[in-house]
Amino acid sequence: MSSEPAPSDAPLAGLAAELRAASWALALEVVEEGLRDDAVPSLARLGELGRLGDIPTFISELAQELTDPQPGRLRPGSPLAARVRDHAREREALGFAPREVVTEFLLLRRVLWRFVSRRGNALGAGEVLVAERRLNDTIDRLVVECVVAYFDRVTTELAYQARRDPLTELLNHQALTGELEQELERARRYGHGLTLVFFDIDRFKQINDTLGHPQGDRVLRVVAMLVRDTLRRTDLAGRMGGDEFAVALVESDLEAGGRFLARLSDRIDELAAAGELPAGFSISPGLAHFPSEGDTAQALFKLADSRLYEAKRAGAR
Repeated sequence: MSSEPAPSDAPLAGLAAELRAASWALALEVVEEGLRDDAVPSLARLGELGRLGDIPTFISELAQELTDPQPGRLRPGSPLAARVRDHAREREALGFAPREVVTEFLLLRRVLWRFVSRRGNALGAGEVLVAERRLNDTIDRLVVECVVAYFDRVTTELAYQARRDPLTELLNHQALTGELEQELERARRYGHGLTLVFFDIDRFKQINDTLGHPQGDRVLRVVAMLVRDTLRRTDLAGRMGGDEFAVALVESDLEAGGRFLARLSDRIDELAAAGELPAGFSISPGLAHFPSEGDTAQALFKLADSRLYEAKRAGAR
């Protein structure tokens, strides 16, 4: 049988009450430890409340764990687990390195153990062991949640970046093609139409040659912004490489591509008139519709690409 005192054990309950009462003072001790010898350098940039963060709340939760240990208190998705992850994300947003966030909790452990040690005379040997185990276990779980929050964010960002064109933040070639295949499969299953719009920028080499590549990059970003602003949330947009862009209009009819291009052209004209795009700026598009003009991504791209170059020849661009 377990030799742990019951949760209502008076000495542990008294220790927990003292912890709760001293939570702000103990949190300030953690901050002092963090500032000493630059253990947590980022703390020096913050005001007092910013330095404290959620540390007083965590101390109160640790006090609760002393008298009422609950394994589920830090289960994934629990309020405390969410609070810990938010604390870690907020610290990162303030410029804290992951090591600094973890160091805060290690300093919290040190401060709490000084607090417990100073009250050793009021606790028996068994109660000290129970307090040590419960405090350490909970702080360990707090640290794990911080680390998991960091890796979740990094993994999500890496997955996002792997699918995005770094200049325009539209889908890259591979991601757009993959998403298009999935949308075509849905369109086949439910009998929907889909329109592929493929376009490039007229005389883009001239823009780079006369205005410079930084201005060429800025033009690409402006075009990407216009495309995003013109699309519905369910549609797809990607930079296929160089000055070529592709848009997939999901659940669309034969006229949807023309309507999209009309809206996009109007916005292009507005920005060209305002000097945000070079004078005379234009694009050459090609359209292809599923299922009436092609039933695969490859067939749609081939037809849209052919029509794009027909548009260029017709405009003598």
